[in-house]
Amino acid sequence: MLRSAERVTAAFVRAINRQDVEQMAALMSPGHRFIDSLGQTVKGRDAVRTVWAGYFHMVPDYSIVVEETVCDGPVVVLLGAAKGTYVPEGWLKAENQWETPAAFRASIKDGKVAEWRVYADNEPMRERMRARV
Repeated sequence: MLRSAERVTAAFVRAINRQDVEQMAALMSPGHRFIDSLGQTVKGRDAVRTVWAGYFHMVPDYSIVVEETVCDGPVVVLLGAAKGTYVPEGWLKAENQWETPAAFRASIKDGKVAEWRVYADNEPMRERMRARV
């Protein structure tokens, strides 16, 4: 049986993989913090919802592949990969697909994701972005 923190984290990943910003927001605490792989932080559920919506516009098929889960109380660490397709012109093109190893850290408080942190090398997507400039 999955522990509560693992269940919440798994639900959050499912929402990410469906690009369901509203479900993601429902799983976030009001003071949710998102920290990207460069250490940039966005605070507050509404601000993070806006950031995710913009990201899904740019990478509409973004998804996380979880290969391993480690849970220590309210902290869940996911190891695997992130992948998607950069869509600068509004349509998916195979040459704009990318995938990179990634880790994610979720801190759960009162049944909500209080913090979501991404550890990934975003160079594969940056390459696609540079090619379109």
